[in-house]
Amino acid sequence: MLETSRLILRPWQESDIAPFIQMGLDPDVMHYFPSTLSPDQSRDFIKSIRLKFDEHPSWGLWAVELKQNQSFIGYIGLNAQPSQFDFSPCVEISWRLAKAAWRQGYAFEGAKAVLEYAFEQLKLERVVAFTAAVNVPSEALMKKLNMTKVKVFDHPKLAAEHLLARHVLYEIRAEDFSNLI
Repeated sequence: MLETSRLILRPWQESDIAPFIQMGLDPDVMHYFPSTLSPDQSRDFIKSIRLKFDEHPSWGLWAVELKQNQSFIGYIGLNAQPSQFDFSPCVEISWRLAKAAWRQGYAFEGAKAVLEYAFEQLKLERVVAFTAAVNVPSEALMKKLNMTKVKVFDHPKLAAEHLLARHVLYEIRAEDFSNLI
């Protein structure tokens, strides 16, 4: 579990499932993904997150709640990418927040805490982030986190002509993170 001034990043609870399903059905939240998620796909995603915590008990994609009212607003955390990409194995930082939580600094606040944990507690040397090249908001957050653009690549699970196929890869190294805090 991680804490910031306004957020708690914690293990997933049963009460998170319904709001996460709503996030997956929201076309705005899923705009930079190939499609919205069915309720079963969202449940399967949560199951996969929980299984990854079994592999790495001290880190993963944490559920995020607001301290002020204990409401679930999405997830922020670390995700192992062992073999999917030509830059694998790696650990990525990832986030997805409900639309009501956008433009309030929560993603930056939570991601900064996750990077601090990655470098100071887990002693990782590097963390990556990637998104569709058209996802300007996420790329802006990567830049704000002091991440450096490494390359543009085609996502291996999307057809080359798909609007979201082109992706950007960013990284931050432990020594560069110290400039952010």
